Amino acid sequence: MPTMHEIDYKIFGDDMQFVEVELDPNEAVVAEAGGMMYMDDGIQMETIFGDGSQQSSGGGFMGALLGAGKRLLTGESLFMTVFQNRAASGKRRLAFGAPYPGKIIPVHLAEIGGDLLAQKDSFLCAAKGVSLGIAFTQRLGAGFFGGEGFILQRLQGDGLAFVHAGGTIMQRDLAPGELIRVDTGCIVAFQPSVSYDIQFVGNIKSALFGGEGLFFATLRGPGRIWLQSLPLSRLAGRIVGAVPGLGRRGREEGSVLGGLGRLIDGDNS
Repeated sequence: MPTMHEIDYKIFGDDMQFVEVELDPNEAVVAEAGGMMYMDDGIQMETIFGDGSQQSSGGGFMGALLGAGKRLLTGESLFMTVFQNRAASGKRRLAFGAPYPGKIIPVHLAEIGGDLLAQKDSFLCAAKGVSLGIAFTQRLGAGFFGGEGFILQRLQGDGLAFVHAGGTIMQRDLAPGELIRVDTGCIVAFQPSVSYDIQFVGNIKSALFGGEGLFFATLRGPGRIWLQSLPLSRLAGRIVGAVPGLGRRGREEGSVLGGLGRLIDGDNS
């Protein structure tokens, strides 16, 4: 297990949040390109293959290449950016802004068993040493009809990670065997102990004319889940639908067009 950097943080704002991270000398965070808001003098940026965790654990070039390849499968860039406090002394601060209205969720991986599955576009930043890998959904139907693809992002380690979600966040601990049905786009993250699958609504008329689609995601405990009230794809669909001449390209995430429609027209965003 690579050594995690221990970082302090503070989250500012309400609906348009940013997280300010405080780094001691030589401490570092890793983030997606384009997420940085500001940083103090003394912090240096470095572009790396993958997430840097393989470098921390002595994986060498092949380990870094493997980490980068995993990120490519999730549709992300091969590269990430490391921000490290290189000042001779004293703490330095930097901040990362949320990409759209919602909330930033700090997750202490050590407190939830060191493992988290998240939607591929929800990751914001993490302490250097946290591993960003991939996880496949357990069932074919979950990937094909879920509208979010087969692949989820997997965060592993004992450090601090930040994920972003749209709208208002609901955190819930499911008891063993407890089941909840969710629109697929509203899922932000969950522990690997939670069973994820897709379930047919069962009523064709309601599915086609009720606006909720043919399928729901089912999450079965035990484990912790995080849900969002406003997925980015839903927000984008409403904006596009309000623009004269453009119309709606598809229905909500839970609809059959949310999954099959994007496969047919090649839109995997």
